[in-house]
Amino acid sequence: MEKREKFSSRLGFILISAGCAVGLGNVWRFPYIVGKNGGAIFVAIYLAFLLLLGLPILVMEFAVGRASQRSVAKSFRLLEPEGTKWHLFSYVALGGNYLLMMFYTSVGGWMLAYVFKALSGHLHGVTTQGAQLVFNQLLASPGSMFLWMILIVLISFGICSLGLQNGVERITKLMMSSLFVIILVLAIRSITLPGAAEGLKFYLVPNIENVKEQGIINVIFAAMGQAFFTLSIGIGSMSIFGSYIGKDRSLTGESLSICFLDTLVALFAGLIIFPACSAFGVNPGEGPGLVFVTLPGIFNQMPFGKLWEFLFFVFMTFAAMSTITAVFENILSFCMDMWGMSRTKAVLINAVLVILLSLPCVFGFNLLSFIKPLGAGSTIQDLEDFIVSNNLLPLGSLVFLLFCTRKRGWGWDNFIKEADMGRGLKFPKALRFYVSYILPLIVLIIFVFGYQQKFFAQ
Repeated sequence: MEKREKFSSRLGFILISAGCAVGLGNVWRFPYIVGKNGGAIFVAIYLAFLLLLGLPILVMEFAVGRASQRSVAKSFRLLEPEGTKWHLFSYVALGGNYLLMMFYTSVGGWMLAYVFKALSGHLHGVTTQGAQLVFNQLLASPGSMFLWMILIVLISFGICSLGLQNGVERITKLMMSSLFVIILVLAIRSITLPGAAEGLKFYLVPNIENVKEQGIINVIFAAMGQAFFTLSIGIGSMSIFGSYIGKDRSLTGESLSICFLDTLVALFAGLIIFPACSAFGVNPGEGPGLVFVTLPGIFNQMPFGKLWEFLFFVFMTFAAMSTITAVFENILSFCMDMWGMSRTKAVLINAVLVILLSLPCVFGFNLLSFIKPLGAGSTIQDLEDFIVSNNLLPLGSLVFLLFCTRKRGWGWDNFIKEADMGRGLKFPKALRFYVSYILPLIVLIIFVFGYQQKFFAQ
């Protein structure tokens, strides 16, 4: 059997796993819901849920990967008791990774496009209305959308083709290190703007009135949802990295480091957005409009605005590409583990496949815009996102939970033995009842609540 590739360093594992977790939602969603739901009060609730919901499942994903030394393609088959069918989930997980990339590659393409728009001065001097027009023109152009999507796919698969250490690890470490530097510089610039204090107050000072306005139950569910979805757990995109590490470190401590970095990026994104919006009297909006419409107008009002704008979209591109590269590596590893493909062959096949599968999302904003799968105003991208975020992630997380805690699965004892192997923080054994029975129930509630919010909310 061919020797399993390994990360060259612990730092590589942590940064790549954090890169997979750090997504664009950290930037355009987290700050908004923090401000909307009571500032520091929401952050405290979110952190509690991150430890109670996200962390245990993340540890389980890593444990399944490290114990099997395989991607999700083979991990369940190798660890499951004889006669059980847990391995059937591997195909669902693979489908989830493909589905995620079917729309995430387009969004990554937007970020790359805006790096060049910022660099060329295309955004310089535009008003908010002008920025809206630029974004609309991008979405309305199937050729441009296709070009930028292909570029992000080819660059990311190109990184993966160089191998785990020389490609994925080396370049993702560079991207993530640069990301942290850029976000720190942007945050310092934003909080030192005249008039930034009010934005910081809105973002970080506990605001009980906002909590009352939203309703404590809604605030709790918002925190619960953000904590659960931020780590991208449930489709095996994390377990692959567990298969690339040794057993010298306990998985709970490593997972905690990844949660910390993911949260740090999200919090610093808020330190960029809210002070800047406050300084220039702009109301921060939710979703992509914040990134592509609101912020370019703000940057144009800053001294050296072109520089800050360029750095911001480089940061956004790195955030997108770190996730794309990580998920591509999972897909490639699946193909290599399941069908014995060489890395080169897996790259070539999947590059073509992902490009083809991404076309419905690309054309869903223009040529296929008449298709509104989730009702008026929705796009094909919305449907793909809904299937992944509201279905595969929670239900996949439930599979990992049950597999690691049930006798007819891998079982609690095997999970604990693997999770606690090595130096570092151990998984609290007192949580056995909680992760076996209460946490699965919470995941089901999140699943049901997602449907309620999507289809039945007023």
